[in-house]
Amino acid sequence: MKIWDIERGVAPLSVDGQHTDIIQSKDWSPNGALLATSCKDKKLRLLDPRQQKVASEGEGHQGVKGSRVCWLGKHDKLFSVGFTKGSEREHAIWDPRDISKPLARQTIDSASGVLMPFFDNDTNVLFLAGKGDGNIRYYEIVDDAPYIHYLSEFKSNVPQRGMCMLPKRAVNVSECEIVRVLKLGVKLVEPISFQVPRKSEVFQDDIFPPCFSGEPTLTAEQWLGGQNGEQKLASLERGFVQRERPADFNPSKVEEAKPLSERELREEVERLTNRVSYLEAEIVKRDAKIKELNG
Repeated sequence: MKIWDIERGVAPLSVDGQHTDIIQSKDWSPNGALLATSCKDKKLRLLDPRQQKVASEGEGHQGVKGSRVCWLGKHDKLFSVGFTKGSEREHAIWDPRDISKPLARQTIDSASGVLMPFFDNDTNVLFLAGKGDGNIRYYEIVDDAPYIHYLSEFKSNVPQRGMCMLPKRAVNVSECEIVRVLKLGVKLVEPISFQVPRKSEVFQDDIFPPCFSGEPTLTAEQWLGGQNGEQKLASLERGFVQRERPADFNPSKVEEAKPLSERELREEVERLTNRVSYLEAEIVKRDAKIKELNG
């Protein structure tokens, strides 16, 4: 796993050899200090990319199908979904300070589709959408046990192949839309809106607290130097206004040397061998000339 400085066009950090199988999902901690991963070897890991090592790891979901992991924002916890040994879908909540065992684990159902978690940090609502399912479950996340409470679900007879959640900056606050997701179907991408029923036309600051503005908190140099930063927030009361891109962002293109083919390596060895032979012959001539001059 490589961490890139896109402005300089280099990858100063690389975390190698820490996973024994395919990485199935990853998610950054809110302050950018750690990276959580779920792996096909049935383990959850917390990576410290600046130290280029695994900070901790634990046994995740024991089923053979795919698992996913995400951070629960300000709650400073991890949420994961996967399968039991009996191929039932389940979810679990973890304390990142000790992921040797979950704080809570619960079976969901026996469907076969891989679950995709999406967390809205502003309303503490977690959405679960399964590949091949037509429904989207949503839950409330709290700080006290059992940490998660079922709310309701969106139902559809059209199965989803994939899904993503748009940034909070894309919602319509005048309609009390707290989350908008894009659902990938068989032939189309469908937007789905989750709204809180309110009759008042006044801005609802209780469901629209200051949200992530989309602006970087640190430069690459500051982060590589060890600094962490909390997300910059912005109010949606007067609508979202995109700020201009900094004028000093000047990425440079860096060409990486491509590995040589076997044929090219043989040609390079032959060229270097001929060069060595030529230099050796030149040394013999030089020694003979020196001897002649000294005689």
